[in-house]
Amino acid sequence: MAGVECPAGLLAILSKQLLSCDRSEALAQNVYECLFILDSNRYARDPNGVSAAIPEMVEKLEGEILANRLWNEQRLAYPINGQRKGTYWLTYFRLESARLAEFNRACQLNDNILRNMTLKVDPRLVATLVDHALGKGSAEPEVVAPDEANTNGAESVAASGEEASEEAAEAVAES
Repeated sequence: MAGVECPAGLLAILSKQLLSCDRSEALAQNVYECLFILDSNRYARDPNGVSAAIPEMVEKLEGEILANRLWNEQRLAYPINGQRKGTYWLTYFRLESARLAEFNRACQLNDNILRNMTLKVDPRLVATLVDHALGKGSAEPEVVAPDEANTNGAESVAASGEEASEEAAEAVAES
């Protein structure tokens, strides 16, 4: 594109805007889900100290913790660093995408963490997953009392279902 020239004034304005923009605004803030397998022996000795190290790692990288909780403690499928049991810890956090490599390196250097897996969360699912991790959402379907339910044919469907199961049981008994 040898024939296209940029006006000197426009170039000066653009370069001034690029130099004046804040770096934190330019980088993408993503939400991540990280599942840690922690050393169960160290967690049993000092649960608060071991679990407090995870939010500290995120906050040192200028991230924000959205949810942080114990998930499970169970036997591992195979030994990791001589450990047969692991404590699973689930964390959701917001962090600049450029700082994720630093976060993974900090996890590798932490002796309490046997393994970790970090996934980027789809922005449409963030609220649902974080609420579920915090125990806020209702995971069970709502139960409606029979007198409040809409019975437009629901009873006849239930009755025909019972009749069909009785007929199937009789057919099996006869053969």
